[in-house]
Amino acid sequence: MIKIVVFDSGYGGENFADKLEQELKIADIIRVIDWRHADIIQSSAKDARKCAEQALAAYIGKVNLIIFANYLLSTTSLNYFRRKYQDQKFIGLQLEHPCSFAKKDALILATKAITKTIGFHSFTHKLKPNFHTKTLILDSWPSKIDDGELQIDEIKECFGRSVMVDNFSPSKVIIACSQFNDIIPELKQVLGSNIEICNGTRETISEMYKTLKLRGGICKRSSALK
Repeated sequence: MIKIVVFDSGYGGENFADKLEQELKIADIIRVIDWRHADIIQSSAKDARKCAEQALAAYIGKVNLIIFANYLLSTTSLNYFRRKYQDQKFIGLQLEHPCSFAKKDALILATKAITKTIGFHSFTHKLKPNFHTKTLILDSWPSKIDDGELQIDEIKECFGRSVMVDNFSPSKVIIACSQFNDIIPELKQVLGSNIEICNGTRETISEMYKTLKLRGGICKRSSALK
């Protein structure tokens, strides 16, 4: 059986692993969730890489694929792991570039650590021709989500204070912290059911198929992948 490890530091990884189990039933999905170091993994690319390397030591070279369900790690450390462990395949959740043929407003939900990376600045620069963007840095949200403490009223207050001003009306939300995938229903409730959530999940699953050289792709249940 194909063995795939999903690494993260919280419910974002659990959420992504759930979707993989729905998508690829012939695989053994191994969840390596480093809850103990969740805060430092979200706050520092260097520390995230160190924690990931320690947590994955028992799996590197022994599984078919390791997936980082963590945008900070994927943005900063994929090349490091691929160079150091050339016999192991790695992929990761990437920041998703939404499509638009006209100038649109896009809201990016992020943590401070990822906004300080070169990869994030390159990503937002590429968005400029097609999107007006606003980035909300929400460092307190990941731990609240993991602890089940983020309330819908706090989401409404944050967006009401920071988003619905200056005629900024987002049609797309770009997620840059995997924990935020766990509150997609709440985001749609606050911002409207027609809001497009861009989180890279479908693209990552497609890359998984290519990396493992499996037939298939995004299943007919694609609506479940958001």
